[in-house]
Amino acid sequence: MADTEQPPQTQLGLSGRLLHQIATLIIIAASHEWSISADNKALCADSQCRPNIVLILADDLGWGDLACYGHPLIKTPNLDRLASQGLRLTQCYSASAVCSPSRSAILTGRTPYRNGVFTWIPEGREIHLRTSEITSATLLKQAGYDTCHVGKWHLNSHFNQPTQPQPNDHGYNWWLATQNNAAPSHAFPENFVRNGQPIGKVDAYSAQFVAQEAITWLKDQRDKSKPFLLSMWTHEPHYPIKSAPEFKQAYSQLTDEVQIEHHANVTQLDDAVGRLLRALDELKLSDNTLVVFTSDNGPEGDGIKSPGRGSTGGLRGRKRSVYEGGIRVPGIVRWPGKTKPGSTSPSPVIGSDIFATVCAATGVTPPQDRVIDGGNFAPVFTGGSVDRARPLYWRCVIAPEKFKTAMRIGDWKIVADEALTQFELYNVAADPQEKQELSQSEPAKFTEMQAALRKLNTEIEAEGPSWWRTYNNGGKNAPKNKNAKAKKAS
Repeated sequence: MADTEQPPQTQLGLSGRLLHQIATLIIIAASHEWSISADNKALCADSQCRPNIVLILADDLGWGDLACYGHPLIKTPNLDRLASQGLRLTQCYSASAVCSPSRSAILTGRTPYRNGVFTWIPEGREIHLRTSEITSATLLKQAGYDTCHVGKWHLNSHFNQPTQPQPNDHGYNWWLATQNNAAPSHAFPENFVRNGQPIGKVDAYSAQFVAQEAITWLKDQRDKSKPFLLSMWTHEPHYPIKSAPEFKQAYSQLTDEVQIEHHANVTQLDDAVGRLLRALDELKLSDNTLVVFTSDNGPEGDGIKSPGRGSTGGLRGRKRSVYEGGIRVPGIVRWPGKTKPGSTSPSPVIGSDIFATVCAATGVTPPQDRVIDGGNFAPVFTGGSVDRARPLYWRCVIAPEKFKTAMRIGDWKIVADEALTQFELYNVAADPQEKQELSQSEPAKFTEMQAALRKLNTEIEAEGPSWWRTYNNGGKNAPKNKNAKAKKAS
């Protein structure tokens, strides 16, 4: 239990703990105020411009699963329209190849091994997003925002229990969530909890249900005198998939039932996003709302056999892989007046960047007592790039390949085994499918990237809790054989 609520810095002495407590008290004491940091004046010149924030996260949606990303069959008119109204990112990454770590990075701006949520979270385990981590929801709530989370949570294992933090402990005033997947499927799920109260079986499909909750909150529950942060994290298209008949009808020409169910499920997700976006329009909130849409990792399965039919758009690897297909995902941003309609950007952006960007957009100063790995990607809105203090970094303990760690600097990406003894080098700008391994032809760059990865990996491991040291690749925290066969998991 020693790792559960420690401050984010490793092995703090008494003075370090005291400093952390003082910093926390300062933040709390200032919670009734809102101020603009000097670095953020370019985005927000006065207190009247504070934008609303909507963060929409799909589950297991591949880089090639949307029509606006080139899928030849799947119909996604609402997300295509969102892309036409804003910015489509062509090199957008999740912070992990599985879901819980990606979510923790979005909320904290910190790479998962640093914030403690280094892998997917089964029920009844020790891993969770600790209250020593500071989320964007907490910061915005303290800065005068109303906050709401609807959909999948998957950032604790003791869901709706006092033994671990719940969404309200991480800054959300209103929440509707499940621990992991909608159960027994997306059709009429029975495991939703609203503000601590189980609500039983719902008479709707999961995506439409969470969208309606978001819309109801916007219309009836939120404090309309405040700007808001709304997180809508759908379960679609994560298995077990179940799609409504009206969405399956759009694919009646197909003969593969698994393919029909999957493609309809993405359209079901798209419909839910459309409902929320239309509500923003009807409430006249769209013009002052930053909307970010992305996915937590690449698609499930092999794309050919059950269960997965998601598309990586031809990229190598899939969910649980640190090759591009496991971590490159759709990314769409709409902020009227800040993003150019119908624009695209090839600048690399990662899930942890969302935290820093939300802070910059709202004028909230990020925590100064810890490393923030993500960078503000607002410069990408106008054709620029992210000014990064640290490289993009991934690590996946349940990766199917021997290469479980990756880092990208500029156009160069290095992948490595977990022990950092075997490496591969790629230029992903020139070779996004990672077909040409370049360690022999680029020895100087290879040496440089190895050294940089070892340095960054050591720094990250020194800060995060030690849960990963005894993780047995199957969801349990026990000192077992770390080479134990990995189980498939969310």
